[in-house]
Amino acid sequence: MSLGDERETSGGYGGTGQTRTRLPDTDTDPYGAPRRAPRSSSRSLVTVVGVVVLLIAAIAFANRGDGESADSDGAGTKPETTATAPSGQRPVKTKSATGIPTGFPQNQQGAESAAANYAVVLVSADILKPARRPEIVRQVFDAGRAAELEKTLDRVYDKAFLDKVGLDENGEAPAGSTYVSRTTPVGTKVTDFSGNAATVEVWCTGVYGMTGENSQNPVANDWFTMTLRLRWTDGDWKVDSFSQKEGPAPVNGDNRVSTSDAISKAVEEFGGLTYAR
Repeated sequence: MSLGDERETSGGYGGTGQTRTRLPDTDTDPYGAPRRAPRSSSRSLVTVVGVVVLLIAAIAFANRGDGESADSDGAGTKPETTATAPSGQRPVKTKSATGIPTGFPQNQQGAESAAANYAVVLVSADILKPARRPEIVRQVFDAGRAAELEKTLDRVYDKAFLDKVGLDENGEAPAGSTYVSRTTPVGTKVTDFSGNAATVEVWCTGVYGMTGENSQNPVANDWFTMTLRLRWTDGDWKVDSFSQKEGPAPVNGDNRVSTSDAISKAVEEFGGLTYAR
């Protein structure tokens, strides 16, 4: 995307009028269609039983113990890592003063790890705080892009937007409430890599909204894919541009909705993670 583009970041979510915290988008409307209705309990039971049967069959097949090698030469080589499987690489151990991981290796796995970690911070509640936003932008983005994007985000996340999601001018929630915007990468995919540049797609899920009994923006879940174009600069991967689109999203499960207090407690007690391939 052109970092100077200003995009709409709020609107109806499935017709409920909820407001989502999202960076300016470039291609598609991220709000999408209304969620599908929950499945019936009986259908869920049949599905669960079917999955359990398949798992048992798979375990039995994997543990046949017939002693035969999968390779004709008996070498028993290790299967290749698939696109969505973890590589076993250790996560980076260094962080900047902002708490954002740094020091990613200059290879495809390093680019994937950088993209996953950057997706988390770019869709966090901190991006709405004027005091925190400049630190995040300057840490995550290429120096030549940072100033322009910072101005764009200042225009998008202005006082009117903060009022709409229930935050004050400093991006803080009212007393007794917690604004939630937490993202979890489900997987990463490199679509282009040249050594000094990479394009990485990050499939994400997350939760967003305001806790509290009188919240007009209750916490809900979301699925989206961020595409980050990275550049190797100053010894690390930095974002050159980004875009996002809705999904892929699974059918909603039959989970019982938690109370607002339970969500607030979970946000306080469960810390974030550092992601690596």
